[in-house]
Amino acid sequence: MAKYVLVPDTTLSRHYRNYPLLDFLPCAPSGAVPPFIYEYLKGEPLPAINGRAPAAPYALRKLEAALLREHRQDDVVIPHESYIEEFIGEDTEVIGVYTMDPLGIAPLTLSYAVLFNSPGKPYVRLEFERLIQRLNRARRGLKAKLVVGGPGVWEFTVLPEELARLGIDYAFQGEAEDVINDLFRDIAEDRVYTRGFFRGFQSFDERFNKVWIGYDRFISRARYSKQFPTLEEIPPIRAPSIKGLVEVMRGCGIGCDFCEVTLRALRYYPPEYVRAEVSVNVAGGYSNAWVQSDEIFAYMHGRNFEPNQEAILELFSTIMATRGVTHSNPTHGRISIPAGYPELIQRLSRVLRASRDNWIGIQVGIETGSERLAKIHMPNKTLPLRIGADGSWQEIVIEGTKNLNRYYWKPAFTVQVGQPDETPEDNWDTVELINKLSTATVNGRELEFTVTPMQNVSLGLLKSRGLTSSMLDKSQLAVYYACYRHLAKMVMRIGFHSSSGDPFTRVVTTTILVAGGLTLLKYIEQLCKKRGLDPEKVKRYGLT
Repeated sequence: MAKYVLVPDTTLSRHYRNYPLLDFLPCAPSGAVPPFIYEYLKGEPLPAINGRAPAAPYALRKLEAALLREHRQDDVVIPHESYIEEFIGEDTEVIGVYTMDPLGIAPLTLSYAVLFNSPGKPYVRLEFERLIQRLNRARRGLKAKLVVGGPGVWEFTVLPEELARLGIDYAFQGEAEDVINDLFRDIAEDRVYTRGFFRGFQSFDERFNKVWIGYDRFISRARYSKQFPTLEEIPPIRAPSIKGLVEVMRGCGIGCDFCEVTLRALRYYPPEYVRAEVSVNVAGGYSNAWVQSDEIFAYMHGRNFEPNQEAILELFSTIMATRGVTHSNPTHGRISIPAGYPELIQRLSRVLRASRDNWIGIQVGIETGSERLAKIHMPNKTLPLRIGADGSWQEIVIEGTKNLNRYYWKPAFTVQVGQPDETPEDNWDTVELINKLSTATVNGRELEFTVTPMQNVSLGLLKSRGLTSSMLDKSQLAVYYACYRHLAKMVMRIGFHSSSGDPFTRVVTTTILVAGGLTLLKYIEQLCKKRGLDPEKVKRYGLT
């Protein structure tokens, strides 16, 4: 039996047929996607190695490495999902669960809930609740404490009563590599609030200032204690992370007022540190290095967020020079850098060996097509370009997308619906931008990108559970329709090429996704007509 058992939310340990963006499948309502389709697309778990997970979410691997600084290998276990109970026993002191969307109230999950009016819980919540029930059964009559952590803990600050309902002892908020050994020791000894920890959680007031709110079952760093681990206190992973993910920096610094990440201290891993972690993943069978950052073009950035081109190129050159690596791509980046620095994208493409048969994926939050909202909520997102002096917000987005596609980069865009100060005109600006992108060309071909709407919901609506499509006005529904119309178009165009596996599996997966995309589009089209919104207006908007 293990002293510390670290368990990922089960939705975070599958490969989802290695299909782009299918990792978001668990956000779908269980009443809208049949269980057999969900289970097929999720794919099978990787085979266990002596009951342990062969690969685990990167954040859990970091905590595992931090715990192993003071404990034996047998004391710290990340079990395979089929063998969790075998590691929980009389000696187990803490069971730690890592989660990203435990209650199903993250923006994308909410966007599906609002759209479908589905009575069924999203799969991400169903799986989390099943996992917690399973862990509570396994620890019944034992001393083991159950603790949840990870990015999804913010959801318990909104609905804290869920901790007691689910039988969770504590929720820990924040980064933990430097305090995890003290934290687990104190939890096991029932003295967690006696040194350095606050009984409650951190939140933000209307001015985005941090505030501390007292609440039982929460643990966060005390107000006047150190809030983040230093780079030296973050250990390298010792075993493979799921999908070959490695981190190259923490924090962002861009300062969008809807994003908590911007408040995290900026820390950059040097290239050799990253290479060492990539090598761990290669040894675990991953030839792709998936590079995590909240803003890759801010890596060791210069004045006014000017990209440090040589540092970025050195980072990816080091990664690609690692024995066994054949492909790499960053997770997130802003659109202003491809717009203003096409030569950087061209040079990176050479390093990454980008080509018509090797596209580089990157997630980009363009958030809105409205210049007014862009200036209010994310004025630094265009830096070092400036709206007005270097083009309109839409011109920057379109030029950036063309430059990405020109050098074989495929962005996955997100846009927001329901932002503070939003007007119908702002949403129609977003529809216009999507339509312009969807019909634009570069090098004689239509642009390659996806765009997904994210739903902002007020705290009052979250607590009242009053989430239905009736809360969407016509302009917001138009954004949904424009987004999913383009997504259906992309799935039909590149679905088979983007799938993986044997030919039969690829055909089945692609057929399901194409059928699903067309069904979703038809559903939204009918919803538009029911609400008095002409789909033809949405299709043409901004193009004439």
